[in-house]
Amino acid sequence: MKDFARLILVILCAVAAISPAVAQTDYPSHPIKIICGTPAGGGVDVAARVLADQLQKRWGHPVTVENRTGAGGNIGAEAVYTSPPDGYTLLAAAPAPLAANKTLYKKLSYDPDALIPVALMALGANVLAVRNDLPVKNVGELIAYAKAHPGQMSFASQGNGSTSHLTAALFEQKTGTKLTHVPYRGTAPALNDLAGGHVDMIFADLGSVLPLHLGGQIRIIAVGSRQRLAELPDTPAVADTIKDFASSTWYALAAPPKTPMAIVKKLNKEIVEIEQLPEIREKYRSNHVTGSDLDVAGVAAFVKAESALWGGVIRAAHISVD
Repeated sequence: MKDFARLILVILCAVAAISPAVAQTDYPSHPIKIICGTPAGGGVDVAARVLADQLQKRWGHPVTVENRTGAGGNIGAEAVYTSPPDGYTLLAAAPAPLAANKTLYKKLSYDPDALIPVALMALGANVLAVRNDLPVKNVGELIAYAKAHPGQMSFASQGNGSTSHLTAALFEQKTGTKLTHVPYRGTAPALNDLAGGHVDMIFADLGSVLPLHLGGQIRIIAVGSRQRLAELPDTPAVADTIKDFASSTWYALAAPPKTPMAIVKKLNKEIVEIEQLPEIREKYRSNHVTGSDLDVAGVAAFVKAESALWGGVIRAAHISVD
């Protein structure tokens, strides 16, 4: 009888060990939900919906995007962090929840380092733009003007701890300038006040800034990418004046802690393939972003490097959000 009971126990243990593997090979077998920590219509949301549509076509199961906004992306990140690690609830995030908030916030209800980076959905350069009547034409002149008017020059941002805020803080640290931060709730109101001449400058993504630049309402004087951009071939990089300066906007997909690596790799492989499709590349190009061919290890290394960069900026500038 004891031998029989022992046999049953062995069989049950074997089944338990096999079941996750079977679930992974069958993935996905039902609908997937992507939780987006930013509002509908923004860059993260748009990229998530493009990929959701393509994944749904490939896999034959619904892939939906749900916006859970607030607290610098922390609300959406927490929802995914506490979800089952089965690949059916994913996070679409801007840099903050994965690379900045762990240093920015005194206390979080989730561990950003435990979330598993799956893929980079899109990357885009940030640009440096100024109000039309600011008497500077390039980065060198901007630095000189800021040093001649310490604390008097203002920069707009998308909010405390946003990429635009941290990029301006990086600019201050590398140039020894002192600027005044004016935070807004999003890119649109910040750009509206820049166009109205109420603030002096901003670092923001090319897609948001370019229409106002082309319309003559503001001026882009430099790009945050290390090289010049095809859209602005005559506009130099900030790095031409400030060594090693770089700032980009990126959107990543992440999974809950302990999600099986087989599922993570399958998602990554599909997304990389989708982003190479001509129609997707054209859609991204029209939004002034690019896709990525980074594998899972490459994405993890990228996020780690961004965390080190922005964490250092936050600590040096003594930036914190309650």
